[in-house]
Amino acid sequence: MIPLSATMKRVSRPLRASSTAKKSHSTHAKAKGGHIRIISGQWRGRKLPVLDAEGLRPTTDRNKETLFNWLMPYLNEAKCLDVFAGSGGLGLEALSRYALSCDFIELDKSASAQLKKNLALLTANNAQTASVHQGDALAILPTFSGKSFDIMFVDPPFHKGLVAPTLSAIATNNLLSNNGVLYVEHEANLAPISLPDHWQIIKEKRTSALCYYLIKAVW
Repeated sequence: MIPLSATMKRVSRPLRASSTAKKSHSTHAKAKGGHIRIISGQWRGRKLPVLDAEGLRPTTDRNKETLFNWLMPYLNEAKCLDVFAGSGGLGLEALSRYALSCDFIELDKSASAQLKKNLALLTANNAQTASVHQGDALAILPTFSGKSFDIMFVDPPFHKGLVAPTLSAIATNNLLSNNGVLYVEHEANLAPISLPDHWQIIKEKRTSALCYYLIKAVW
């Protein structure tokens, strides 16, 4: 196991726009909602409704654009997994940019239902293209044993202690394909995380609030 680098390039703190709502790990949803926007690909410019759930953590278009610039060499025909999907913004963006498929995991029942509706709006709701799995991510990940994914998104709620056990479950069940990539986002003050020897950090950024980086599996 190798330790996660404690030194990352500092960049200016991104604005957190409420219109690009994403993550929730809560089981309680508010009545009002917002929208996410797909920024590129076949559904470019589409705005999709999302629920405002307790614990929601927005993702800006700016950060999403940075991530998908990183992912450009890996996206075409990729099999993806969005582990803490929330609104599904990352997985939907990947599908828009011609990923082959995406599985979404989301704990919140209302957010999962809305994600299914949005996939139907995009006519991307067939099982070969997208599947939504409602429940606890740490319980669901082992059920994917025997499958592998080319791109995985791990952006859990902050301060819940979910990053390390999630990465451990992915490694234990061999869910990341050879030369596959794993996006991780977590709070800036999180203690260093150990990674398998064959996982290498290839892209990374840090703000005063969060760290985000791209890991590649090289066997």
